[in-house]
Amino acid sequence: MIFVETRIPGCFLIEPEPQRDDRGFFARTYCPDEFAAAGIVFAPVQTNLSRNDKAFTLRGMHFQKAPHAEAKLVQVARGKIHDVVVDLRPDSPAFRQWVGAELSADNLHQLYIPEGCAHGFLTLEAGTDVLYGMGRKYVPGHARGYRYDDPAFAIEWPRPPAVIAPADEAWPAFGA
Repeated sequence: MIFVETRIPGCFLIEPEPQRDDRGFFARTYCPDEFAAAGIVFAPVQTNLSRNDKAFTLRGMHFQKAPHAEAKLVQVARGKIHDVVVDLRPDSPAFRQWVGAELSADNLHQLYIPEGCAHGFLTLEAGTDVLYGMGRKYVPGHARGYRYDDPAFAIEWPRPPAVIAPADEAWPAFGA
């Protein structure tokens, strides 16, 4: 695996290295030793699947507040997304900055999101399935979020969402 740190400290774009043959390919997508060698201490304790039937479905910007903050390893099993991370850690040099990456079933790229960051994505194809490896279990009552279009972050989405849940539209602006 190739680990590329983004401008958000601790947030990595991970590029698996598939071994191809006549059958298709085989690729390692997680290995604790390889992650540790890249400086990532992560052991998934829960795996989630997000099925998205329509193109341009937006989910986000989500996080869990401390002490239940979650690290995430996000990958696409089918389809394609524009994945976004916002650094919410006040002591980080990238505080309130965002990074985006295209993740797809074709490119196999993954995004490792450290604790203290918000996460969201926009599907770029209908029928997109997104897998999340979670560093902590979900704890009801600790889920939070901010608006995907919050001017405090100025996220550049590839296009406006066509489908968004009322709950995601209702998240407050940062600092509200």
